[in-house]
Amino acid sequence: HELTRRVLPVMRQQGHGRIVVNSSVLGMVAAPWRGAYNASKFALEGLTDTLRIEMRDTPIHVTTIAPGPIDTPFRRNSVPHFETWIDWHRSARATQYERELVPRLYEPPARNRFELPPSAVTWALIAALESPRPKARYHVTTPTRMMGLARRILPVSLLDRLLSRG
Repeated sequence: HELTRRVLPVMRQQGHGRIVVNSSVLGMVAAPWRGAYNASKFALEGLTDTLRIEMRDTPIHVTTIAPGPIDTPFRRNSVPHFETWIDWHRSARATQYERELVPRLYEPPARNRFELPPSAVTWALIAALESPRPKARYHVTTPTRMMGLARRILPVSLLDRLLSRG
């Protein structure tokens, strides 16, 4: 937000600009045990959508990239924060944490057939920066495209059941 506020006057003065925001599939749909992350990405999506609408009548384009599963150390990097901020042992849901979340954090991840290398995000970034008419959103991976579609066509109750399976 701060960087955007600083560059908008420059973009207005030069008569054009591109703002590209990296979001997540968890900015489109919620997932259990990821409340804070979901909240931050939903907020980012809302802020980006608002800015895109506000910039509609200007030559400043605002785009969101939703990568999905990308082969990065994201999960490993989250462990210290989980250990610092989540007292899961005392949680009313300790059993569920132990069964569903802790193994995902501490065991080597199974290979996800939909996971792509970081370079997969590059095409979306290039398109967002160079296209004469960039899309509002670029969904990089198959799961992200599928979740975007599911959110639009499924009843909330069915989507909730699907997402609660982890």
